[in-house]
Amino acid sequence: MFLTMNPPKTPRHSALGLTVLWQLMSEPMHVYRMQKLFEAQGKDRVVNVRSRATLYQTIDRLQRHGLVDVSRTTRVEGYPDRVEYEITDAGREVARQWLREMLRGTEGEYPEFIAALSIVFGLEPQEARTELELRAEQLAAALAETESVLSDSPAGLPRLFLLEEEYRQAILRAELAWLDGVIADLREGRLTWTEEWLHQIAATFTPTDDHNQAEDS
Repeated sequence: MFLTMNPPKTPRHSALGLTVLWQLMSEPMHVYRMQKLFEAQGKDRVVNVRSRATLYQTIDRLQRHGLVDVSRTTRVEGYPDRVEYEITDAGREVARQWLREMLRGTEGEYPEFIAALSIVFGLEPQEARTELELRAEQLAAALAETESVLSDSPAGLPRLFLLEEEYRQAILRAELAWLDGVIADLREGRLTWTEEWLHQIAATFTPTDDHNQAEDS
């Protein structure tokens, strides 16, 4: 009996994986150079490329799926081998597939902040307001930094290469405006809760198990 080897299944897209593949489209390179280019291009503001170990893990994953291969290994006495990686034909195809999926897709995104908002009543209103005020301060600082990046961009740099900062600016402005409104409502008591009120709401809106009990009886 002969066993046929199935081709590696295309991995689920990831922002860091896509960024690595796209960088390797220009030329083969080792991880240290890749990390420096990411930082020079501002990609460290888009994906987490600060950890070289994370980059190696990502490349290893891409290599297992046949999207990246070793281009050459340079041995220097007294130093670790310098491994250069290159993108494969399959990697080029998958990179474009991932890019299309990530541009159009909105599913599968579960930000921590939204999860926390869904149970914000786990804190007292005053405590919740304090934490949201701290978030607003961080958002304001991030917005100022983004506006600085946009205003200090090299003269003549095409807008194409600033789209991610424009998007970040729009998102930060929108969230900060919304957050300021929530904080104001908490401050003025227009948005509040008590433990007794929460119990009343739960009793009113939480589904009962009457249907299941009827089936079990």
